[in-house]
Amino acid sequence: MSWQTELSSWMFPSYLATSDPPAVGSKAPSSPQFVMPATDGKPTIVTFLRHCGCPFAEKTYLSLRAAASQHPDVHCIAISHSDAPSTDRWLQSLSDSSQDSAVNMVVDDERRIYAAWGLGVSSFWHVLNPWSLYSVYALGKQDNIWNRPTESGTRWQSAGSFAVAGDGTVKWSKPNVSADDVPDFEEALKALG
Repeated sequence: MSWQTELSSWMFPSYLATSDPPAVGSKAPSSPQFVMPATDGKPTIVTFLRHCGCPFAEKTYLSLRAAASQHPDVHCIAISHSDAPSTDRWLQSLSDSSQDSAVNMVVDDERRIYAAWGLGVSSFWHVLNPWSLYSVYALGKQDNIWNRPTESGTRWQSAGSFAVAGDGTVKWSKPNVSADDVPDFEEALKALG
């Protein structure tokens, strides 16, 4: 990690055409890069993370990991747009990585899966509004989750989470409204029944 990689995370990424986020009741998007694992009929929670190093991505991942360990009847998938080596190092830096096997990590460093699920480049206000900036400090004080080095990925990529029934129908759709928006996976589990 160097100051150049930190600086590059602030550069706007290349443009990708982005679909609308899937609505509740619609079929989950499918693409050559990512096909839902619904062949066994189990429901799935998919969460798209902000860049590895972001404290809100860490909080989201840890929350998903906790839900996955308590609900083995639900597939839990996290998607990272940081490259594979950076994602692996980030995962290793998180405490209690023994539970990581409960979450399937998918790397989408070209952001094509993000785009298929309606998650594009966010606005300046989405990332740098005063509430999000304060939330970085509050999350650090409350949960001891602080910014980590950013080796790859962009701070401008939006995130979101979705719950999908075993038949591929979206039951819960939550694109993030700001950088500090951390999903409530209990809501997702309730939506799945």
